[in-house]
Amino acid sequence: MAVHHGEIQLSSRGESEMHDVTDDVAQVLRESGVRDGIATVFVPGSTAGITTIEFEPGLVRDFPAAMERFAPRDIRYHHDETWHDGNGHSHVRASTIGPSVTVPVANGELMLGTWQQIILVDFDNRARKRRVIVTVMGEPFLRDSEPLMGE
Repeated sequence: MAVHHGEIQLSSRGESEMHDVTDDVAQVLRESGVRDGIATVFVPGSTAGITTIEFEPGLVRDFPAAMERFAPRDIRYHHDETWHDGNGHSHVRASTIGPSVTVPVANGELMLGTWQQIILVDFDNRARKRRVIVTVMGEPFLRDSEPLMGE
């Protein structure tokens, strides 16, 4: 089994800004040489999340609006009273979405649906530099010089 790590870096304005990282994840997968396995996409930190969605203009507006209804920024959060940073809502939203998603890989391709993209959502209340870690694990493509099983 092969294991390959890659990293995606991006800048975000925060405030539920969404970033489609699907093509970047696919690039890490190509670099890995893995034919069949899994790709795990993870964002370090507690104010951003990774999920899948149809990354289209309507949902890019609907998703942050839904998060605002779910965890409004203008209500009392004990976190804000402790740290005075005003991002309690960011932590609640991110913990609900989660920091990672795992996608099956078959024949060197991410097994995503036609209208499904991998996205990072930055819920923080300020601009940030974000790292996305991609770990690909699985069986590699056979090299021309390698014998097939049974040979």
